[in-house]
Amino acid sequence: MLLYYIRHGTPTYQPDELTPLGHREAEALAHRLATFGIDKIYSSTSTRAMETAQHTCELVQKEPVLLDFANEKYAYQDFHAVSKDGKKGWAYLQDSYKRIFVSPEIRALGDRWLEHPAFEGTRFAIGMERVKRETDAWLSTLGYDFDISLGCYRPTAPTDERVALFAHCGFGLAFLSAVLGIPYPLISTQFTMRTTGMTVIEFSDNGGYVIPKVLTLSNDSHLYAEHIPTLYNKTHRF
Repeated sequence: MLLYYIRHGTPTYQPDELTPLGHREAEALAHRLATFGIDKIYSSTSTRAMETAQHTCELVQKEPVLLDFANEKYAYQDFHAVSKDGKKGWAYLQDSYKRIFVSPEIRALGDRWLEHPAFEGTRFAIGMERVKRETDAWLSTLGYDFDISLGCYRPTAPTDERVALFAHCGFGLAFLSAVLGIPYPLISTQFTMRTTGMTVIEFSDNGGYVIPKVLTLSNDSHLYAEHIPTLYNKTHRF
């Protein structure tokens, strides 16, 4: 199986919808996905994700299946923090947490990073448990069961299908942590996703076990192909 994790197009968050540029990005992405075909399409229940998915759905003539657990509002509840000046936002974007997330102490703790005293009183543990539980339950419906004794997945019904999930960056970082087994502090501070960026994860049967492998991360070549601006968060062109 190839799992395509796709961030929504450029949005306005209030109201929750795509901008004209976001629709152009979503159209370019749809052309790319339709070239090779998509077997199943899933979407977060946010409007910006559903609008992004709809362009692909129209081209490949498939209906999306909605996954409410992928809606970013839940991830934000669990992974936000309040800065010293009283501003609320994603913890991984705040200087105080960024320094903790990449500290030698956190790296040494590895999978036990939640034991660090800096996270007492946060909802990080609740958030990671929820994302891991819901993600594994969804992957199980696709034919891949997580085996805690192996630290990876067992193929119960392996497939060559191409499966797309249209969702978000904030949720997506926790999602990647859950799927790949990489601690959330490292994922969230050292990786990101641009609008309509496509991350492709291969689920290949290795004789009874599957280690998900990232083939490309937040790839935006569809934007280059259709001469659409590639600014990241309005600051970096690459």
